[in-house]
Amino acid sequence: MNKLFCRLFQSAMKLGMYFLPWTTPEIIQGQGSSVEIAEDMKARGIDRALVVMGPNMMKRGLPLRMLQRMKESGIEYSVFDRLTSDPTDIQVEAGVRAYRHLNSNTSSDQNDNTNSASNSGGAIILFGGGSPMDCGKAIAACVARPDRTVAQLQGVLKVHSRKRVPFIYAVPTTAGTGSETTMAAVVKDQKTHRKKSINDISIIPHICVLDPSLTTGLPPEITANTGMDALCHAVEAYTNSTYNTIKENKMAEKAVKLIYDNLYEAFCDGSDLDARQGMQMAAFYAGRAFTRGCVGYVHALGHAIGGLYGIPHGRAMAVLLPHIMKAYGSAAEKKLARLADICFTQEYDVSGERDKAVCFIRWMEDMNKKMGIPEGFDCIEDEDIPTIAQWAEKEANPLYPVPEVFSRKELEKIIKLVCR
Repeated sequence: MNKLFCRLFQSAMKLGMYFLPWTTPEIIQGQGSSVEIAEDMKARGIDRALVVMGPNMMKRGLPLRMLQRMKESGIEYSVFDRLTSDPTDIQVEAGVRAYRHLNSNTSSDQNDNTNSASNSGGAIILFGGGSPMDCGKAIAACVARPDRTVAQLQGVLKVHSRKRVPFIYAVPTTAGTGSETTMAAVVKDQKTHRKKSINDISIIPHICVLDPSLTTGLPPEITANTGMDALCHAVEAYTNSTYNTIKENKMAEKAVKLIYDNLYEAFCDGSDLDARQGMQMAAFYAGRAFTRGCVGYVHALGHAIGGLYGIPHGRAMAVLLPHIMKAYGSAAEKKLARLADICFTQEYDVSGERDKAVCFIRWMEDMNKKMGIPEGFDCIEDEDIPTIAQWAEKEANPLYPVPEVFSRKELEKIIKLVCR
């Protein structure tokens, strides 16, 4: 009955999705393209921006050219970088105060009591990886809906105020999260450590800046984690059913092929700008694919495990992805076989959907091994398994249109498979 309910819910969601105003961010791309934000802002009449970034970005010097060009263009900005690897509701609230202070020229203490969400002339620049992307979009959601807390906005379509959302620029410095093109902002409750998403098309960034020079300094480990995160987005969106249109499927296919062609090259040689640009485009396509196509149990379990044990999101995705695809069995074989056909050439002399699907899963496992990603987790406590399964089931069912609907007990069995 639970599986039937999930499928009925998803069918209703698919029908409703046809009436939503889906958008895809405009792209500015190329080496050094981040400095073009200032000109774009001036052209749009935007004279202020809250720049949300990680705490080490200024030390690394990555945003300096962009900020200098903004200063020269007469654009007032404020940097908000009090973030952790997983943004919390408390950090989002602090960011909202920073945005209001910048846009009102009054102290943040005075703005704590304001109900105004005036966005006149203001923008938010999301600069960095998944953490500032998620935090910045959550800030934008709270600015648009000052009558609601972060917890009240988490869920599906609870913002619905695109006109009141600040203009959002997304400048990724990794290639994986896809947050620069998605409607999701994952925020962790500081007290419970549970991760939940704000999901609303209102917070899809307006402009995405893909500057490969910003990613050349990434350590190999982060390149691996974020690259496999992008692969997970594309594969989960592609193997899901119900919500996808031809557009999402094509974007997922492009993303997987770009990752196949470029991830290991970027991992081995961080200065390879062609590989870096390819991975940025892959992350963009994968992000747009799962914005409508959704993710699945890899993300549901990964959010729970990552939140409990502090495991980097991309690492959790990489570990879980092959295991979940195996667990789907025949329900995902046709789609995985198609991805194998897209990626592999004559070096894979196989026929039949099952054999092709096995080859594709084996390729994912081989990529993990070559990049030093383990096969499982050594941190999961037995007593936590029921909680992890409960959280994952609540996140995934009935929303995610996964190839096969799993019960809580089935999820517990999968968790035990990834324990080392």
